[in-house]
Amino acid sequence: MTPARLEKLLKDLAAGRRSVASAMKQLRELPAEDLDFAQIDHHRELRCGFPEVIFCPGKTPEQVARIAERMARAGSTVLATRASAEQIRAVRRKLPRARVEAAARAVVIGPRPEAAGGRVTVVSAGTSDIPVAEEARVTAELMGARVTAAYDAGVAGLHRILSRRKELAESDAVVVTAGMEGALASVVGGLVSCPVIACPTSIGYGASFGGVAALLAMLNSCCPGVSVVNIDDGFGAGYVAGLIARRAGNKA
Repeated sequence: MTPARLEKLLKDLAAGRRSVASAMKQLRELPAEDLDFAQIDHHRELRCGFPEVIFCPGKTPEQVARIAERMARAGSTVLATRASAEQIRAVRRKLPRARVEAAARAVVIGPRPEAAGGRVTVVSAGTSDIPVAEEARVTAELMGARVTAAYDAGVAGLHRILSRRKELAESDAVVVTAGMEGALASVVGGLVSCPVIACPTSIGYGASFGGVAALLAMLNSCCPGVSVVNIDDGFGAGYVAGLIARRAGNKA
């Protein structure tokens, strides 16, 4: 249940438009809904300001579709990440209005929120890093951030990121996705006065060890203000940036 729906329920109860029994029936599903294979946390948006997110790998298409259907029925915005083509088809069979964010490998159910939060810039070092960057972009946008993308702006051609300095300077948070040696996060951190969320990707040749080299480089950044999420965790990076942007928007 979203905060808006809970508020309406309480107002209807107070005004006598809804019975106590009816309200109790609806509130029973508020903390969690048991689907046997999943416990849907309908309370999360009330606690954290954003609903539970469906992580698709390891779930059957039918499980993903059923979770999405129950969340949508409860009024939540649904974000399903790392969705396969088969999982996407299963969701769209149940929810034809589901929106597919192909580059992010994500499915969204619900209206696009008004961009009322602060500014987030999502940067990718290379074109190969874009899927992770897109996951961050979609997540931050669903949290109400105003998002700008700057893709294929890695350190091999430093002029590319320097040409985006104005957007970077106006940001309340910057997400940097980079594989290989992961140097771009430190470069960006030296250009801005806002938090930088560094997201290592698994892109690179053998000695990049599936993103471990970029992860360690980002963790060892000499630039203050750079924090690091897990390898390929575009959702986690976008979520942190969205939280920062939300606070910045509230203070504006």
